[in-house]
Amino acid sequence: MKLKFAFLLIAFQSLLSTAEARTWTSADGSKTFEGELKSYDAEAGLVVVIRSNGTQIRFTQDKLSEDDVLWLKRNGSRRSNGKSMVVRDLPDVLPDPDPSEATMSQPVQVFILMGQSNMLGFGKPAPLKEVAPQKYPYLVDESGNWTVRKDVRNVFVMCSGNSPAKDQQNDWMTIQRNIGPEIGIGHHLGHVIDAPVLVLKSCIGNRSLGWDLLPPGTEAWEHEGKLQPGYRGTPAEPRGDTGGDMSQGWYAGCQYDGDVAAAKKVLENLDQYYPGAKEFEVAGFFWWQGDKDMRNGAHAAAYEKNLIQLIKALRKDFDAPEARFVTASLGQTQKGSSRGDGMILDAMEAVSKSSDPELKDQVGFVYTNPLSKGGSSSGHYGGNPETYMNVGEAMGKAMVELLKN
Repeated sequence: MKLKFAFLLIAFQSLLSTAEARTWTSADGSKTFEGELKSYDAEAGLVVVIRSNGTQIRFTQDKLSEDDVLWLKRNGSRRSNGKSMVVRDLPDVLPDPDPSEATMSQPVQVFILMGQSNMLGFGKPAPLKEVAPQKYPYLVDESGNWTVRKDVRNVFVMCSGNSPAKDQQNDWMTIQRNIGPEIGIGHHLGHVIDAPVLVLKSCIGNRSLGWDLLPPGTEAWEHEGKLQPGYRGTPAEPRGDTGGDMSQGWYAGCQYDGDVAAAKKVLENLDQYYPGAKEFEVAGFFWWQGDKDMRNGAHAAAYEKNLIQLIKALRKDFDAPEARFVTASLGQTQKGSSRGDGMILDAMEAVSKSSDPELKDQVGFVYTNPLSKGGSSSGHYGGNPETYMNVGEAMGKAMVELLKN
């Protein structure tokens, strides 16, 4: 076995990293190599990897580490044919959803929604039904009942810190409770994507990017002479690493760990959340957050740096190196504000305009002030559902443009 693996390793030495390449480890853990997965036959245990020159190499999964085999079982089949999504053009007016279910011959396209109470959703459905026929006609049918998209699944899980998450919603895309931006997002994605869509929201309120949601890879940083905790650090030990242990209290990134774990659990049990689904691809992320960070000078000042790291960490955690990312500003914030909320808006817009090859043309930004119907993020915009619908529609359209590019 070692000789065979050594031969494989030599063959891989000329590989160059690509957008979908990954590092593989031998069964005994002594060697690693780079390669892009072409296909995986779980029944036969056969793995096919593409070399940088276009040639292929085949070997059986017993040559790989346990972690690699687990990755193949979770992701191999959905990655074998590459991207399976076709994105159509958006019409000027979104029609009522097609009542038929999506064909399950393609992998489910997963879009993960994260943030704090803005993303959580406090839009009240009763007043929405009064204005829907004129402003959001695709939400109601001719009888005045809420429409249902059976090609988009609406899932919402929530946890506090890294404690076990609880299901809040698991149904087809329709209105059943207070809403967030997921309704506008889901209807627009469902209309243009020729594949089943899963809108997966994993978040809770009152969380900051600079502390609770601090992503992996963030090192401790100094602000006005005080050292701020890095990922899994604490105020007492900013450069420390709790390892995710909450027995000593909350740590930096605790909510990030929880939200990511909650979303992964859904994907690991995909057929429980999308009936009949067996394969998936994480196609994008949505981020509506910033209320808590704007009240902390250190967190507001570091928002751009932390947001970039968040994008990279999420792509790595969900094995989605090309997933698009859409973020939205706080509704009350006007461009030009010099306060903490303005710093966050500027940071979001700067990241969307980045020339970094990992970000260029892959990050969208929605300026929500013209879309808001009043109130502020801290007051959940007074529960006005039009704010949540307007922002959701704009975020959905921004994602569609990124996917088409």
